[in-house]
Amino acid sequence: MGERTRVGAHSHIRGLGVRDGEPLPVADGLVGQVEARRAAWLVVQLIKAGKMAGRGVLLVGPPGTGKTALAVAIARELGPETPFMALSGSEIYSAEVKKTEVLMQAMRKAIGVRIRERRWIYEGVVEKLEVMYGRHPLNPYAEVPVGGTITLKTDRETRTLRVDSNIIYQLLQRGVSEGDVIWIDEETGRVTRVGRAKGYASEYDISPKELVEVPSGPIYKEKEFVYTLTLHDLDEMNARSESLLSILFGSPAQREIPPDVRARVDKLVKEWVESGRAELLPGVLFIDDAHMLDIEAFSFLSRAMESELSPIIILATNRGFTRIRGTDVEAPHGMPLDLLDRLLIIKTGEYTPEEIREIIKIRAHEEGVELEEEALNELVRLGVERSLRYAVQLLAPAKIVAERHGGKVTKKDVEYVSRLFISTNESARYLKEYEDKFLR
Repeated sequence: MGERTRVGAHSHIRGLGVRDGEPLPVADGLVGQVEARRAAWLVVQLIKAGKMAGRGVLLVGPPGTGKTALAVAIARELGPETPFMALSGSEIYSAEVKKTEVLMQAMRKAIGVRIRERRWIYEGVVEKLEVMYGRHPLNPYAEVPVGGTITLKTDRETRTLRVDSNIIYQLLQRGVSEGDVIWIDEETGRVTRVGRAKGYASEYDISPKELVEVPSGPIYKEKEFVYTLTLHDLDEMNARSESLLSILFGSPAQREIPPDVRARVDKLVKEWVESGRAELLPGVLFIDDAHMLDIEAFSFLSRAMESELSPIIILATNRGFTRIRGTDVEAPHGMPLDLLDRLLIIKTGEYTPEEIREIIKIRAHEEGVELEEEALNELVRLGVERSLRYAVQLLAPAKIVAERHGGKVTKKDVEYVSRLFISTNESARYLKEYEDKFLR
């Protein structure tokens, strides 16, 4: 049995596959949808130029025509660190928090903050570690670490430092031993174990510690740390610090964050950005099945698009004229006209047989499925007659069936699993045929 890895539905997408403004037929994991990709590429240019303020994107088209893939590709084009938050329209109806709170948290998860900090640290390879023990203050028969000395070495110097019990405790908790590379933050005393220095033999034949280079330069140095958090991460950190109950008993999985906490975080982030300590990374909030949102949620999104701290909002729907939830009004895509006026609308169309063939080949490669030519032809036929999603979903079960005879997936394997797993249209016909037998 080979190594098993979980393959996401859109893990193969690396970008829009556009070169010099023109989409290639097959590139970066995307196939076809040339007009939609051309429009999405222009959206990316608008975002990079800062021209998308107050606007969003709406992807419309039949099911299985690549709407989610386009949203993922837009995020990929914006950069590897671009936050991408996906949400289904029905997810806002939570029993725990308000609809607008779910949307607000999703928006702030889609905005990253890259923070830069310069701190003075002691860095080096642990050459020697000596721990001093003393009597426990409450138990005279027990000993506890009360301090010690640690010898650090770089390629330039060696120093022995006296450290207190707090640092000794951290060294022992992190399993630091001689030959490990560590940092000690001068201001907080926080210890970080980086890994095991190359060239220092381990006392074990097998050890999970990562091998790292011996640090260069002086032991005591100023070092820049760069890490990325989302606005929601900062919200939660600030909300937790102000609540004694959350510190004592832990915070629930999801709770509402007070507006004053978010205002404080926004003010702090703006100060960091102005001082050059941090930079904002506006990401993408993708809401699929947007027709499931109601009038309250649509009003919230309309206001949110005008906010200074707002991600790029991409909505997707496969509905035509339908009722706006929460009203008796029918509208295109089930959305208010004033919101539709704020959106750049991109349409996707049905795939051709040749495009379906290329998509199935890409997905088969991604999932490690080897197809005989006749099996590929059968999947293409099913993709055309039933749906692309149905054909792609048959790849994994067909592979399991093929493993029994130890070869590639054959046409018989595909026919076998297509009999076991019926398509949506077949399911509807089955219901119609036996409707009297089903419970109402």
